[in-house]
Amino acid sequence: MKPGDTLMKHYLQFKDFRAEEYAYLLERTRIIKTRFKNYEKYQPLVDRTLAMIFEKASTRTRVSFEAGMYQMGGSVVHLTTGDSQLGRAEPIEDSARVISRMVDLVMIRTYEQAKLEAFAAHSRVPVINGLTNEYHPCQILADIFTFIEHRGSIQGKVVAWVGDGNNMANTWLQAADILGFTLHVSTPGGYEIDPAVAGVQNPGCLKLFKSPAAACAGAHLVTTDVWTSMGYEAENEARRAAFADWCVDVQMMQLAQPDALFMHCLPAHRGEEVAAEVIDGPQSVVWDEAENRMHVQKALMEYLLIGRVG
Repeated sequence: MKPGDTLMKHYLQFKDFRAEEYAYLLERTRIIKTRFKNYEKYQPLVDRTLAMIFEKASTRTRVSFEAGMYQMGGSVVHLTTGDSQLGRAEPIEDSARVISRMVDLVMIRTYEQAKLEAFAAHSRVPVINGLTNEYHPCQILADIFTFIEHRGSIQGKVVAWVGDGNNMANTWLQAADILGFTLHVSTPGGYEIDPAVAGVQNPGCLKLFKSPAAACAGAHLVTTDVWTSMGYEAENEARRAAFADWCVDVQMMQLAQPDALFMHCLPAHRGEEVAAEVIDGPQSVVWDEAENRMHVQKALMEYLLIGRVG
């Protein structure tokens, strides 16, 4: 480990790492992805085991972590609340004490951030946030790497968030604070982002807009998410009505920079939060973005388990 790095780290929200650590992780991601594309075997995590705990189902999170860990030479244990004590009466603290004695790394995809933090507080191994109601750091890490691949440094750029003030929006705000770009946010009334949840140090990195079109004006990246996140399905009809004007369409993209990118963490609903012409159009990089979840997570797991390389 380099000076300033602790012997064991968790990755529970984006602000857990410093800008200098992100510079390292993003460069490691580039190297690891290049090796993968060149069919170069790279397995620094041989004999390491990742436990993946899912209280919320996922396609991309499971495949990206599982494939990534196998590619790095490790193995994976997949757990859900249906096939473990996590869904029964065992306290989360006890589950953490037991599971962390048997594996080297834990990824959890759950509801409340407090549950993730309770697990981490009693874990003997690093814990990664695979998604909570409050934050989605691995996704934003992938999004930022994707932007860098296509357009270079994100520092000083403008990212427009259109839609729900949810875990993605919170994490984008933390990233803007740490990495030095500006986040434009437009949400319907009642679904605003809460800067206190993100806990940013520089409130100037956030600009709020009532109009989604105004938020997109001049943006280098326009991004959104589903209107109803997992766990909020009971609100679906109310959200459809409230978010009707927050569909990212061709007109919004035309207000952004001429070479602006479009991103979506997927799954997407064409005709709801994004027009088909946008997500399937030339400015969309959603498929690169999805693949890059695997590559940034490989760099993250390498960093958490063995520290800096080279």
